[in-house]
Amino acid sequence: MAKGKNQHVVKRDNGWAVRGEKNSRDTVVKSTQEEAFEAARDIARNQGSEVFIHGRDGKIRERNSYGNDPYPPNG
Repeated sequence: MAKGKNQHVVKRDNGWAVRGEKNSRDTVVKSTQEEAFEAARDIARNQGSEVFIHGRDGKIRERNSYGNDPYPPNG
């Protein structure tokens, strides 16, 4: 389980936002999804959490973990 807040990259009218899980406000808004992902990735790396990238339709299309993943994976 991640120790920090998971970060979500979501579409906004004025660009792409990064929002911490269960936060009521966006952390930052960037002009492109890639810029927002980079910002979210930096936050997630610092917190040991995950990044969820949402498509324009709002559905999660990608997930990246920067937490304490077991390596090699179990199973």
